[in-house]
Amino acid sequence: MTKIENESQYKWAMQRVEELLPLVNDDTPVDDPHSIELTLLSNLVADYSDEHFSIGEPTLTDILKLRMYEMGLTQAALSKIIGVSPSRLSDYMAGKSEPTLKVARMISKKLQIDARVVLGV
Repeated sequence: MTKIENESQYKWAMQRVEELLPLVNDDTPVDDPHSIELTLLSNLVADYSDEHFSIGEPTLTDILKLRMYEMGLTQAALSKIIGVSPSRLSDYMAGKSEPTLKVARMISKKLQIDARVVLGV
């Protein structure tokens, strides 16, 4: 099998996938030509998208900013919740330092963020 090598091929494949979608449903046999073509093109499109448009894993800074937004918190309010000084939180947000294990636990518990995300694992 080959791969999509450039954006024009990607755009063509995406358009073809859109054309095939109405022709295939859950009852379509897997050996149907449209089903086969849709499966192959979908896999090629997914591979190209993963390689060229991957977002990546969120950083602790990204997660903290999102949670602050969701909870309507300022940095000062967040620092009180997790038990650190505003300047220490600022260092975390700027990527200048990482939280201690104790602080990471507080971030995880108080902000309901998966510990694996907080610890970067």
